Amino acid sequence: MWNVDQAYIDGAFAQVHGTERVPVINPASEQIIGHVTLANRADATRAIEAAMRAQGTLASFSKAQRIEMLNALQQAVLSNSDQIRDSAIEEYGGVFARTQWVSQYAAQCFENSARLLERYEFVKKIGDASVIMEPIGVAALIAPWNSVAGTVCSKLASAIAAGCTSVIKPSELSPLQTQVLANALHQAGLPSGVYNILLGRGHEVGDELTRHPGISKISFTGSTSTGKNIARASVDTMKRVSLALSGKSAMVLLADADLATAIPLALNAAFMNNGQACVAGSRLLVPRARLDEVVRCVQACVKTMRVGDPRNPATVIGPAVSLVHYERVQGFIRRGLEQGATLVAGGEGRPEGLKRGYFVRPTVFANVSEDMDIAREEIFGPVLCIMAYDSLDQAIAMANRSDYGLQAYVFSNDLDMVQQVASRLEVGTVLVNRCTTELLAPFGGRKQSGVGREFGLSGMESFLEPKTVLAS
Repeated sequence: MWNVDQAYIDGAFAQVHGTERVPVINPASEQIIGHVTLANRADATRAIEAAMRAQGTLASFSKAQRIEMLNALQQAVLSNSDQIRDSAIEEYGGVFARTQWVSQYAAQCFENSARLLERYEFVKKIGDASVIMEPIGVAALIAPWNSVAGTVCSKLASAIAAGCTSVIKPSELSPLQTQVLANALHQAGLPSGVYNILLGRGHEVGDELTRHPGISKISFTGSTSTGKNIARASVDTMKRVSLALSGKSAMVLLADADLATAIPLALNAAFMNNGQACVAGSRLLVPRARLDEVVRCVQACVKTMRVGDPRNPATVIGPAVSLVHYERVQGFIRRGLEQGATLVAGGEGRPEGLKRGYFVRPTVFANVSEDMDIAREEIFGPVLCIMAYDSLDQAIAMANRSDYGLQAYVFSNDLDMVQQVASRLEVGTVLVNRCTTELLAPFGGRKQSGVGREFGLSGMESFLEPKTVLAS
């Protein structure tokens, strides 16, 4: 039985001052597996003050010293990758293959930043001016429950490379993942206060991070609604804000696509992380002439997808994170039926043979119109909408006719046509005949999907401010 009641502040684990204690429930079994005591505003203030004290020291460190810190963090996370993976499986039902990948990716983030830092010049000559890239200051790093290790390590690696200390607030729904990751990071032996970690409610800990004048930068990954609240609250102190927000990603299947290759990729994109991913491909746009063929192929593929115990490496889809979220996804499935979409796979309720756990049947609708809720809103579950188009121009217009613009997918063997389509899609990333991204390339969204970019050079420079110096 887990008992999480500490925060990581100023280089040590410390009892939180908060008194709210909540249960941790395994979504695959519905059993209570632990309790977490949440931090409060006073704990947040302590963490901010520790980061402020350490900021001058970290900013003065040489590139070699920061690279040494990043390498130590990489080794610490890598040596704890199995525990990081297992905590995600136990806490939110992430399936084995995905959580294994995330645990490796989390370590890779530090190596990527170390290599980037080796080549980076913090002083650049532009005309008569010297432009000095300086650390922005203490950063608040806010991460979601569906990828704690990956998101935290990506942000932390960029912040340290830039010379910024941080206060890290993972979602309060992720105490087990946070505890395991904090233990791993502690093993790297970094100076006190360089990073601080605590769990707490958004209206208290999150509010303190967004309003405290000691925080200069906020890097947030989560829902669009929460991101907007953070941006509003940050204005008074003019914090720099990076927001990686919700998505409703379109997958454009072109007329020449090989369905035997494209449909498994599309379903993997749609149902990744049990459908609980901002980049999930939740709208599949297909030529009307191939609609029936696509539906048959989708039905056949969905039948082969194993739903169940996330610890089993053969499982493709695990449970929803909580009962509340399970019921939310069920509500979208009902509304899809009520609004006239055609159910071609899945539907309401649990998959056959699963009587416990917050498991959702992998669900696919066809004949989905753009005004339906399932076509417009981020469901964050294993629900795919198939939508037919009559021309390529119409397909692109449909893909772009969304409040969101995070990621898109294109399936085709015509690479010239793919480039034309990619150039017209209003998103931050376009993946062609693949589901995985490049971790050194900029990542972020347009429209309601966010502000700013993460990963690689863009991620590090989001923690830097340019200073122009001119001398006569």
